[in-house]
Amino acid sequence: MKLAIIGGSLLKQIDRFDIISQEQIHTPYGEPSDSFIIAEINGLDVIYLNRHAQSHHIAPHQINYKANMFAMKLLDVSHVVAVTAVGGITEKMSPMKWAVPDQIIDYTHGRGQTYTDINDSSVNHIDFTYPFDESLSDQVKQAMQAVNCDHEPTATYGVTQGPRLETIAEIRRMHRDGCDIVGMTAMPEAGLARELDIDYATMSLVVNWAAGAGESAESADKKAEIITMEEISERVEQGSTMAEDIIQQLAIQLAGQI
Repeated sequence: MKLAIIGGSLLKQIDRFDIISQEQIHTPYGEPSDSFIIAEINGLDVIYLNRHAQSHHIAPHQINYKANMFAMKLLDVSHVVAVTAVGGITEKMSPMKWAVPDQIIDYTHGRGQTYTDINDSSVNHIDFTYPFDESLSDQVKQAMQAVNCDHEPTATYGVTQGPRLETIAEIRRMHRDGCDIVGMTAMPEAGLARELDIDYATMSLVVNWAAGAGESAESADKKAEIITMEEISERVEQGSTMAEDIIQQLAIQLAGQI
């Protein structure tokens, strides 16, 4: 087993773990977002990558997901846990609650979705009935329970194009579609991981109510509050500390299985 953590807006870097080295990986699909940090967490070697780069200059639709995930394969990664900041759509997905998604609805467009998009390659029709690995997701949930993080054990993650946030009408549509949370990066990461036979799970922190959702939407007479990046940033900072707690506990669990 070899574990990798993908961070982004949430968990921009790993501060508490012992960094062993950094590696720049080149792939046939171009350059990954950043160098790969090799760290040790409770005796387990863990690889970390920020999908937006450390300087956070790569927008969600500009990420070279194919290079990022292929580099994981070159590094012999078998398990990936993606850390994401999301908006809450349904009532139970309130700010500062974690979710471990079990389903995806993909609203993105124009992203490199597959490694079998070249005419002379054989098409790989992966089964994507369950887009997240159940066993790894269960391990994440156990880690959350161990460190007393309030979380929902299932959620449908709606993936939007970004980088802008969504309109009220778009969130209403997503709610009707069955989405519980909204983010911008779970696809095509999850699909590419499946093509590469990498077990993939996501731990998502709700950092704001999605547009028109939550308490501001309880009354038809009440105008929805504008989402402020200042408020989101505060929750991201707090959530990143919580994420490191969860990952440390996850490493302890996984190390015990090796």
